[in-house]
Amino acid sequence: MGVIKGLAYAALVGVLALIVAVAVAAAYLPSYGELTKRSDLGQMVRVRAANGQVLLSLGPSFGRWLPYDQIPPEMRAAIISTEDRRFRSHLGVDPIGIARSVEVRISSGHWLQGGSTITQQLARNIFLTNNRTFIRKVKEGILALALERKFSKDQILELYLNRVYVGGGAFGIDAASRKFFGHGADHLSLAEAAILAGLVKAPSNYAPTADVEAARDRSGVVLQEMAKNGFITPEVAAQANPAQVRIQQTTNNNSVRYFTDWALPQLDTLIDQTTDPIDVWTTLDPGMQVAADRAIRTEAPDGAQGALVAIDRDGAVRAMVGGKDYVTSIYNRATQAERQPGSSFKLFVYLTALESGMKPTDTIVDEPVTIDGWSPRNAEGGNLGPVTLREAFSRSINTVSAKIGQQVGFSTIADMARRFGLTTAISTYPSMVLGSSDVRLIEMARAFASVGNNGVAVTPYAIRRVVTADGQLLYQHEADENRVLVAPWVAAEMTDLLQSAVLSGTGTAAQIGRPVAGKTGTTTSNKDGWFIGFSSGLTTGVWMGRDDAKPVPGLQGGTAPARAFHDFMSVAVANRPVEQFQTQVPLPDWQLTPEEQIYGDQPVDMNDMGPMVDENGMPIGSLPPQGYPPQQQPMVNPDGTGAPTQQELDQAFPPQQPPARRPSPYPPQPQPRYPPYPPRAPAYPPPQNPNEPPRSPPPDPSQPRPYTT
Repeated sequence: MGVIKGLAYAALVGVLALIVAVAVAAAYLPSYGELTKRSDLGQMVRVRAANGQVLLSLGPSFGRWLPYDQIPPEMRAAIISTEDRRFRSHLGVDPIGIARSVEVRISSGHWLQGGSTITQQLARNIFLTNNRTFIRKVKEGILALALERKFSKDQILELYLNRVYVGGGAFGIDAASRKFFGHGADHLSLAEAAILAGLVKAPSNYAPTADVEAARDRSGVVLQEMAKNGFITPEVAAQANPAQVRIQQTTNNNSVRYFTDWALPQLDTLIDQTTDPIDVWTTLDPGMQVAADRAIRTEAPDGAQGALVAIDRDGAVRAMVGGKDYVTSIYNRATQAERQPGSSFKLFVYLTALESGMKPTDTIVDEPVTIDGWSPRNAEGGNLGPVTLREAFSRSINTVSAKIGQQVGFSTIADMARRFGLTTAISTYPSMVLGSSDVRLIEMARAFASVGNNGVAVTPYAIRRVVTADGQLLYQHEADENRVLVAPWVAAEMTDLLQSAVLSGTGTAAQIGRPVAGKTGTTTSNKDGWFIGFSSGLTTGVWMGRDDAKPVPGLQGGTAPARAFHDFMSVAVANRPVEQFQTQVPLPDWQLTPEEQIYGDQPVDMNDMGPMVDENGMPIGSLPPQGYPPQQQPMVNPDGTGAPTQQELDQAFPPQQPPARRPSPYPPQPQPRYPPYPPRAPAYPPPQNPNEPPRSPPPDPSQPRPYTT
């Protein structure tokens, strides 16, 4: 009898302790509004393309919070039938379910089912971990009873369905529905609701994106349970066909990760640290990205890697491919690899030459040259003799580049490269003019883009704006203040040279049926192949080679890289207007003579004008044939007396306005921050010996000429 009293006393104390624990827990539970904020599940980062398409989701994925009355009845019935058929009748803990779980434990020797109610699962998901210990189960039960005391059944079910993990990183039925079916959960069909309800038991095993058949088989079990518990009739269950549910397939374009891996670390410098879910809107164009990935996979030689980056005129990176396959290699060759650029580095050589006063039509002799013991040779062997700068650039003649470097200074060329954004170490040895210094592809593309932008700096960027889930703006990209790198006429002359390299030089494979300006690059023993060019405001750089820097047979800048450029740009600029390059360069004011400033390109010959006044200083009848009005009535009396009035003078000699100069094809540029250039001197002065016969004029560069050895 004493034992029974003792047990009864212990039970009474236990009940009182449980009541106190539940009351205390209920008092400290968060409010319903706080529980609807799912930040406790971790930060969600969604990376979006320029058109809003989700490129990547990091952390948990949340959909729209659905109030109870917006959750389809089929979804509510399916989850209750599967997870907790007595949900509406118990107080948060189901004694019958616990007893059944213990029975299964005794008969099988291990736990097969936990007997947890929906309320217990909600308590565990919000406040506890998944550790399978007795203490955790006790805490789970107390919290479940507290939840039932503080919230209604409908509120608990709403919290559960909006927070439960359904697989694939999706928390809540709306996120799961959007991930698997492509639409929100507010209009789920019966078969779709059965599939989602079946995922809760084992999300990784039954996820439709991982195993469609397993998901459909599990949904059949859910439909049977719904019919068994009276939520639907057996006929309705039979008519629901999960096999007809269309599962949304995930993208196979893994090259997007090269871009996101480069872009997301920039968030640390753009926004303050936050745990709120954020959407990162980027500059990536999905269509261009697909075309870029296809071009690299198709054109890169066997055994070699490839990279591509495309930059818009404002610096927005539209496509980035760092290798053939992100899964097998996450190394981003577009932003991390440092390789020799070959002749594509001549961009800086010729920019320096043009800025120093040379012109594309100036003539330089292609001949053997030795500088400090270094003797460059042309790729095709031999020499052409006198050539224009335009022909030397389009043919990528090495000896001419060496002569230019010797004349303008190798350190000056290195400074030009740094001015255009190269951050790697640039050699000042003579061989640097042929691209012997290591560079990054994205920085070379940036330099070419700045030339295409009339000499104004282009800074690549990836993130347009960052917003929270409730629409709060955390960051908005602002265009950099225009920074002039070279004068606009220098950039236009450089564009002229780059266009000639594609029209008739080493880059003809890059032609796309509209104006293209670009340059090839090939390193020693065909270890690296480059092509970088621009058209219709888009600049694209392509590199190919092996990671171990071994030779690739047949690899040249004008072959596979130029073809990849062609394949990509044909798609990328297809919907852009055709833009002609403005290569007619207006001279700066300091290079115009006074006559040119007044009369434009057709100065008046003062020797042909004749006398304009008589011996008394009065105007006479004959007026100059050019630029003046026709003969007026005499302004003096026939006897020679009288003086013309000011009105008569104005009628006879209206104020002369200088002819309007040809409008510049370039937008107004900020005042350069460097002094005017000195008057242009010839690249190579004529011989000083008067007995030396005059040189013959250079041949027409457009005509084929044999090399001389």
